[in-house]
Amino acid sequence: MSKHRLEGCTLRGLGVLLLLANVLLGCRANFPAPSSLATDSQKSQTIENKGSDTMVNLALAWAEAYMKLHPDVRLSVTGGGSGTGIAAMINGTVDIANASREMKPEEIDAAKKNGHAPTEFIVARDAIAVVAHPSNPVNGLTLQQLSDIYTGKITNWRELGGADRPIVLLSRESNSGTYVYFLENVIRLGDSQSQLLFSPETLLMPSSEGISTEIRQNPNAIGYDGLGYVTPDQKMLGVARDSHSEFVLPSVDTVNAGTYPIARPLYMYTAREPTGQVKAYLDWVMGEGQALIPELGFVPLH
Repeated sequence: MSKHRLEGCTLRGLGVLLLLANVLLGCRANFPAPSSLATDSQKSQTIENKGSDTMVNLALAWAEAYMKLHPDVRLSVTGGGSGTGIAAMINGTVDIANASREMKPEEIDAAKKNGHAPTEFIVARDAIAVVAHPSNPVNGLTLQQLSDIYTGKITNWRELGGADRPIVLLSRESNSGTYVYFLENVIRLGDSQSQLLFSPETLLMPSSEGISTEIRQNPNAIGYDGLGYVTPDQKMLGVARDSHSEFVLPSVDTVNAGTYPIARPLYMYTAREPTGQVKAYLDWVMGEGQALIPELGFVPLH
């Protein structure tokens, strides 16, 4: 090949390369700049929310309502128990932990070791209902009787004015905040020095649905659960503070009046003082979100 033909091919090759470079530069101009990409990611955020099974339906209702108002925010809600949610918050895998009890001192210490400063929010109130089969003739129990039942001191419904049948004990599992609250405030009657424990005969149920199912099919059973999870086919028993007090059924009104003796706050915890979308969401929960609470059987703050 002659020198002139080689030079011609070289020039044509350079021309093609220049054309490709111009095309690529033109395409590159259509990509968003890094700064605008960062802006888009800031506009959309997923808030991870995990914990109390008692609160899961309420948390789901809050999440659904908030996402309708704020389509740029995604809320992921899962249960698993108060202890599970708090552990996830301590480990930094969730933004908000739902809990039906206060954080324990050892949990607070673990959070601090991880560099956190846990922040507590009381977001609603709840009553723990004591439930039995509808055929059970017993209508009310004192706190002392409940303690005696769940520690195995009272084992037959006959001792309480019922039929001559053994009492079948149902409880939530130990990672449940409802379990912890019932242990400390009913079985131990609020005595921090008490060492009383659930009877070994107690059947530990993994969920509220498990307690409901067993109550429906077992006329000898007694259980407890958050008021919002009691179904019409369960019988709620009145609870009295002592033998001189009247039996009171759980309701929004009796919790607000302070007459029902097994009522408690419900909590949300963050690893530190919340900011940004998490703070905005919690502000909404404690403000406008309170309107949803009675619909789910819980008691609003206001």
